[in-house]
Amino acid sequence: MVQCPDRIIASIDTGVDDALALAYLLGSTDECELGGVIASYGNVDANTAYANTCAVLDLFGRADIPVFLGSEHPSWADAFIPDAGCAQFHGDDGLGNTRLAGSGALADGACVPSDDMSVDVPDEVVSVGGYLAGDVHAHPALGACSRVNRSQSVDHPQSAMPTALASGGKRRCSVDAADGIEYLIEQVREFGRDVTVLATGPLTDVDAAITRAPDIASKLRLVMMGGTLTQPGNCWDAVAETNIIQDPEAANRVFHSGADITMVGLDVTHQCLLPQSAADRWRATGTKRGRFLADLADFSIKANLEADPALFSGGMPLHDPLAAAVALDSSLVDCFDLALRAETNTGDFNGVRGRTTGDPVGLVNHSMPHVHVALGVDSGRFLDEFVERMAEVCR
Repeated sequence: MVQCPDRIIASIDTGVDDALALAYLLGSTDECELGGVIASYGNVDANTAYANTCAVLDLFGRADIPVFLGSEHPSWADAFIPDAGCAQFHGDDGLGNTRLAGSGALADGACVPSDDMSVDVPDEVVSVGGYLAGDVHAHPALGACSRVNRSQSVDHPQSAMPTALASGGKRRCSVDAADGIEYLIEQVREFGRDVTVLATGPLTDVDAAITRAPDIASKLRLVMMGGTLTQPGNCWDAVAETNIIQDPEAANRVFHSGADITMVGLDVTHQCLLPQSAADRWRATGTKRGRFLADLADFSIKANLEADPALFSGGMPLHDPLAAAVALDSSLVDCFDLALRAETNTGDFNGVRGRTTGDPVGLVNHSMPHVHVALGVDSGRFLDEFVERMAEVCR
């Protein structure tokens, strides 16, 4: 009996490691079918993530894979601005300043460069990288935004059109912000747990789908990159993790939804460091794909080493690629199951907003949904397979 490959639907905020995860999935056609990609806010604004996603898929000859626009801002805010921290690790275009999707990758409707970094939008709640505009930790990316738009319908980003046309592909693209959420709902209803939703950005898309269609929760298999249980976070407070701080309310609802969830967080991704030798190997292929992947790795290795020389002396952490690999092979990680919650407030008897921790109610109510939290990883096997597969996809 021939076993069909796993079906994957990805919800991503396409930055450097998201792009590496996409390339990894595209090189794993024997193991998976990438059915579609939902591009959302996070590392960059949603329209830039959309343009980046189209450009990466086109570069690897997969213009046939549909790309949808997902959430443009967290559930708790009316608008979103990328922050300086994400730009530091992903570049101002989200792709290590490679400009794969065009100059700056800023599509129509996205934030526009300006010397005036002030944000003055009356009656709107604005998230700056997960922090309320005006918070001491809210630092917009340089040139990222001087105006904020509410969610709106957008056309196919012009910055992604040249590569799509050059590839000769006929891309099926979304024209409505709701399409990505509806697509996720349709896929889970049709395939149930035979489709895996891979979320490498905030959980806003998944939360929106469950909120709109509660019936899918029991059918949903989710592998998510985000959170941390035993390690410090990578946000200002050194407690919260970036994807969770963007929308803790959404994460908390998803954790309690009853979906089958595997959390691939900093506990394991910080054990999977991509060395410089891997980037050198990809570049040595001499192909455009190889140069692109090597440029991504070079940028991230340098950024992480500058941020923490002790932790990242061995290379860049493969956050999103590890989650993608776990979606295909759960044996890569050892998990601890527990009732999980994301803190939504900071203060006495509340904790720290964005922290992922055990839900104490689960200690007395054993029927509460549990999340598979990855705490151990076969880093050697994963790194060997990842580097080799990426070398193959470069050709």
